Amino acid sequence: MEGDLSRQREVEVAFTVNGTPRRLGVDPRTTLLDALRERLRLTGTKKGCDRGQCGACTVHVDGRRVLSCLTMVAALEGREVTTIEGLAGGDDLHPVQRAFIDCDALQCGFCTSGQVMSAVALLREGHARTDAEIREAMSGNICRCGAYPHIVEAVKQARD
Repeated sequence: MEGDLSRQREVEVAFTVNGTPRRLGVDPRTTLLDALRERLRLTGTKKGCDRGQCGACTVHVDGRRVLSCLTMVAALEGREVTTIEGLAGGDDLHPVQRAFIDCDALQCGFCTSGQVMSAVALLREGHARTDAEIREAMSGNICRCGAYPHIVEAVKQARD
């Protein structure tokens, strides 16, 4: 009986993920992060703090960066979601991904997908003119390994 009640509360959501139309029946309380990882098996987006404080879950919705742990998937009807898996064109890395590798802007790698997604957005937004501006725009993404100087260099390389 409990399973029937949870199905009655499900909402149908149609949205696009990395260029592919998707339709999910979800509990309205399901976050985008959980839908990506558990329902769509796109595990590049990381669950760090699950409270919107670390940035590891950063993805793009309609080209704007969002914290997927704070975004309800039910609110995404008709929207376009891009995850780290959707940045590269096959074997051709996105310029920001390439810059992160070239500049050694990762250590353990846990925060890297969120860092890359934020960097792509801040470059698109035009917030990368100075080192200070890059640091400010990336301040919502935490790296416990302390790769910040390399991250700034990677953003500058991708910008140039």
